[in-house]
Amino acid sequence: MRAMAARILMGVGVASAACGQAQPAAGGPPIIAFEVPAEPGIVQATWATGLAFPWSIAWLPDGRALVTEKGGALKILDRAGKTVATVSGVPAVATVGQGGLLDVELHPDFAKNGLVYLTQAVGDPKANMTALSRGRLVGTELREVSELFRNPTAKTGGAHFGSRLVWLPDGTLLMSVGDGGNPNIQLNGENIRNNAQNPKAYFGKVLRLNADGTPAKGNPGVADPAKGWDPRLWSMGHRNIQGLARDPKTGTVWATEHGAKGGDELNRIVGGGNHGWPLVTYSVEYSGKPITEERSRPGFRDPVSVWVPSIAPSGLAVYRGKALPALEGAVLAGGLMSKDVRVIRVGAQGGPSAERRIAIGARVRDVSVGPDGALYVLTDEEAGRILRLTAGR
Repeated sequence: MRAMAARILMGVGVASAACGQAQPAAGGPPIIAFEVPAEPGIVQATWATGLAFPWSIAWLPDGRALVTEKGGALKILDRAGKTVATVSGVPAVATVGQGGLLDVELHPDFAKNGLVYLTQAVGDPKANMTALSRGRLVGTELREVSELFRNPTAKTGGAHFGSRLVWLPDGTLLMSVGDGGNPNIQLNGENIRNNAQNPKAYFGKVLRLNADGTPAKGNPGVADPAKGWDPRLWSMGHRNIQGLARDPKTGTVWATEHGAKGGDELNRIVGGGNHGWPLVTYSVEYSGKPITEERSRPGFRDPVSVWVPSIAPSGLAVYRGKALPALEGAVLAGGLMSKDVRVIRVGAQGGPSAERRIAIGARVRDVSVGPDGALYVLTDEEAGRILRLTAGR
């Protein structure tokens, strides 16, 4: 991988050891190296243990937390990080490959309505898809559970489900859906990933939904039917977004998505944007063969930055708080392969001015800012942990 990365970097710039960043060619995005400097002044402590491949965390109004486990369990943790209950009534999931019980988000009016939203893989190894469910949390039970969305096109294999959730201020919900898999996965006689460019398919997209799962007003295909987009689509041309976050101060929606071999991306997501996959990418096939010679194309949105080699990004947050003042405004991206949290500070020109890392030493699945202002990091392990990160003295 490192040798391949070096060949890619020869075409886009020379890495700078000082900041872990390469200069792009022809005004393209910065290429971020695997090795970057450490972020100083961060103290880590274990907050929770005994979680089986935790995938996502959501904070209840009283400071407790809901945590999904990939195998299908939804756990309630108290304010000290102790697991106090397993929620009953959670819909069945397909624990195939990367699939299982995935993201969890609370409705913005959870304190009044108790609504919890979950994404999950459903089906079996030969025919599966990404779905969105909703239920009302009453004590330790999820009641009135209903499935709000399911990709109607089944795929085989266990790769590239997505699937993160983010609420927008207007009460609509963004949901990422992966492209379905690598070239070994076919659909209708072609690579399933090609559907990331199909405006009628859900693979490789970000959806924007009403709270009941219906298409939201103002979506590209609703506002302009001649565009030909499905009415649920918000953006397209994605490979596999496993990091999605909205900056509560600026309103910017950020996403991190997996490339293939190299070419992981940090993106700004806007309605109607096409991010190019697989026609435009800094990735190469896992075999080392090129996917495309194009890195940019008019009409496609360029990434803000690109990681070569891959850090395998999963989990994303934007820090706004007082407990970690040095991180104020930073985009915080978890890395499965890099086993760290990337600290990305965006400069005045809109691109990353530098990147640093908080070493975790385990695959990072999710990153979340807690109600106390600390940063909470979920590790992707059989005996998974949640680490609490605070400012050092």
